[in-house]
Amino acid sequence: MSFDLLRVPGGVIEVDGATHAVEDLWVLPHEVTWDIYDIYLYELDKPESERESVGKGADAVTRPSKPYVPPDRGLGHEGYPAMGMTLHAARSFCEWLGEHAGIKSRLPTKSEWVHLASAEGGGVWSKENSDYTTHPVMSLDANESGLHDTLGNVAEWVETDEKRPYAMGGSYKQPASECTPLSLQKQTSSWNASDPQIPKSQWWLADCSWVGFRFVVEVSEEGESDDE
Repeated sequence: MSFDLLRVPGGVIEVDGATHAVEDLWVLPHEVTWDIYDIYLYELDKPESERESVGKGADAVTRPSKPYVPPDRGLGHEGYPAMGMTLHAARSFCEWLGEHAGIKSRLPTKSEWVHLASAEGGGVWSKENSDYTTHPVMSLDANESGLHDTLGNVAEWVETDEKRPYAMGGSYKQPASECTPLSLQKQTSSWNASDPQIPKSQWWLADCSWVGFRFVVEVSEEGESDDE
């Protein structure tokens, strides 16, 4: 599996009444797809003889547990955005990817996200045109920074100073008016209400089919690309 990253120039953005300087970033131009996430989920980076069943064995603390339902919820798999994972799972994926691809990948911060999503243009999969389902990434026009689906399709996890996880950008389930650079959803207990485990799974949200993520990589001092 290979992927490209786009270098997006930094800038100054105002978020929550404060001014934030955002540095240049290498950014995945689309949401992380199942094609990429499956490698992590099903240990496809290992020889078949060394793979454990999902969520078992030595990797159980660093790999997702087996989901209760098909992880794509029947909405689409190849080329579609991965979704339904927790913030913890998204962070863990970034750590795993960094180790395997030799990059320092991570989730964007809230201010970085607002900056990336504020570029003009770009298509939006929202309640009005999505037919209540996700759609293949990059199937609508990119914004002026070359990024697809920053608004709509699935909302995306970001890093904040808040204790409760947040996802931004809106999703296919929301009206276009709620798919903006500042649109923010706070995870609630309803996102995982039907999870039978006690404590609840740290990997999957049993009742959330609208949140995914993308990763960013900080630009090195030499300005070289870290893409693989």
